[in-house]
Amino acid sequence: MEALAVRLSGLDPYVDGAIRVIAFYDTLMRRRVDLPALTRASAGLAECVAGFRLHGTGRVIRISPDGRQASAPPSPPSTTAPITLDEEEIGTVWLERPGPPNPLDEVLLDRLAIAAAAVAERYGPARTTMADPALVELVISSDSDEAARARALRLLGFAADLPVRVVAVRSRLPLDQIGALVCPGRPVKAAPLADVGVILTTAIDPARFPAGVRAGIGAAGSPDRSWRQARTALRFTGPREPVIRHADLGALALLAEIPEDAARDNADVAAIARIAGNPEDLETLDTYCATGSQRRAADLLHLHHSSIARRLEQIAKTLDIELTEPTGLTRARIALTAWRLLDD
Repeated sequence: MEALAVRLSGLDPYVDGAIRVIAFYDTLMRRRVDLPALTRASAGLAECVAGFRLHGTGRVIRISPDGRQASAPPSPPSTTAPITLDEEEIGTVWLERPGPPNPLDEVLLDRLAIAAAAVAERYGPARTTMADPALVELVISSDSDEAARARALRLLGFAADLPVRVVAVRSRLPLDQIGALVCPGRPVKAAPLADVGVILTTAIDPARFPAGVRAGIGAAGSPDRSWRQARTALRFTGPREPVIRHADLGALALLAEIPEDAARDNADVAAIARIAGNPEDLETLDTYCATGSQRRAADLLHLHHSSIARRLEQIAKTLDIELTEPTGLTRARIALTAWRLLDD
């Protein structure tokens, strides 16, 4: 084959140049260089600005022929090529050559795209938000060793030096749609896992969750710990607070550690269960516990404060708790939260 290539190159200068370009990129791939190094080498070989963009992260790098970041505003690409991995376009490479393209530019970009796909497969993410559930489970499982977890995170496209935050989600909306909304411009991967959706990201905006979504957000750091926190926070969500950060729960998170049998046997929790069959009473108690004010509860429920007072008086008798006293209000809040955790 090598002898044939030599004979062909002697017959056609284009073939000779193409063979040299292919050999150039074969050498780079054997050296396992990263994407910036690939782009830098390509700019030097092409003698013009070369660039790449990964769709998944939005990362863009433009390198001048001198090996430095291109400082001039981007020119319209003279030649482009898609970076394709597993039949999916995950990015683009291009040249910004002044004037007409060089005859070998297409060969150069074709080989650059192949090399970039190999690097992305090894180190970087694909374009899609949805991820292999097995990889996601490996990241969040407490049984994973750190080497396996780090490798899974790398395959999902997360840098080793960035802490990952885990979000537990319940929603009828597609997970990839939710991930794109709450993590704009950030690396994000999502996968369904058992009865809950999992979102992995380095940063998240809780205010961007759409209506109808319930989400528990773990703290950034160890993904397995963040996952446990996210699942706990998800249990505390409800119509009034559909999105909860574990860090905001404080001591309330301890309620999730109480064994279910112990919670059911508690007199206050059992009393909450008795009034739960009356949605009107349950809503009244919930609103009062959330506001701590009869007048504020009346405003939210669009009722006269005297009506709320009568309802609360009857609820207090059923619960055997003095709701107008600070201690009684605290007992009711804790009992209501503990009862809801039983139904999670």
